[in-house]
Amino acid sequence: MSAGTQEEAPGGGPTVLRILLGSQLRKLRESRGITRDAAGYEIRASGSKISRMELGRVSFKERDVADLLTLYGVDDKAERDALIGLARQANSPGWWQQLNDVLPTWFQAYLGLEAAATLIRTYEIQFVPGLLQTPEYARAVIMLGHAGASAEEINKRVEVRRQRQQILTRSGGPQLWAVIDEAVLRRPIGGVDVMRAQIESLIAASRLPSVRLQIIPFTAGGHAAAGGPFSILRFPEPELPDVVYVEQLTSAIYLDKREDVDQYAMAMERVCIDAEPPNHTQEILGKLLNEVGRPI
Repeated sequence: MSAGTQEEAPGGGPTVLRILLGSQLRKLRESRGITRDAAGYEIRASGSKISRMELGRVSFKERDVADLLTLYGVDDKAERDALIGLARQANSPGWWQQLNDVLPTWFQAYLGLEAAATLIRTYEIQFVPGLLQTPEYARAVIMLGHAGASAEEINKRVEVRRQRQQILTRSGGPQLWAVIDEAVLRRPIGGVDVMRAQIESLIAASRLPSVRLQIIPFTAGGHAAAGGPFSILRFPEPELPDVVYVEQLTSAIYLDKREDVDQYAMAMERVCIDAEPPNHTQEILGKLLNEVGRPI
């Protein structure tokens, strides 16, 4: 899962279920010494299709899973039923299917991972993180990147952000640990009134038990992750590695190799140290609120 995945729903887990099922199928195949090409032949597909299945990047046909289990010598009915049932659950549509006309598949992948995570650590240098944006701020940000979009499309994109944010107040939802550069809060996206409302919303969000918010002041100078924003997601399933998400202009990168994740984890630790501690956040935001609209 190093360069893209697919769907998901708040509280659900099709994306993670696909990854788990794919991982189980890979272990079974390797334990039998069967090549990907041979497995692909068994289900009338290619070795590359087996690779995508094992990485959780595609949906599963129950018949294909059943055929692979037979090839891999899985005869126990309970084990077969459990894995085929997992395939059925993994094909559940994500909540955003009604909005997929405005969502690229590479971002749908992130929505699935975000909803399934137990901890989301994110670093931002340009915009307030999507999970903490007000509708008005979100609309202003979206219009910057989609100036020619129709009002209907803009509304749909704002609605995606609104629905995403439900995970922060959902029982059993993830913890969000966000580190924001001061420049984000000095940049009046949408105008002074929108920015004031956004800062007030951040003050309220910082009081949520599911949110930990830190700000890196200008006085901190350069810092470890100045190259750009990124997020690190952690999942409850011990079989799943942490995933780093790096969004680009027209695509995104998903990294789960240990050495890559470790580099980003060290950078995140560094910015958390450079940032003001969380118990200073409300005071800093209060001061910034009084300064919105003034020259820097």
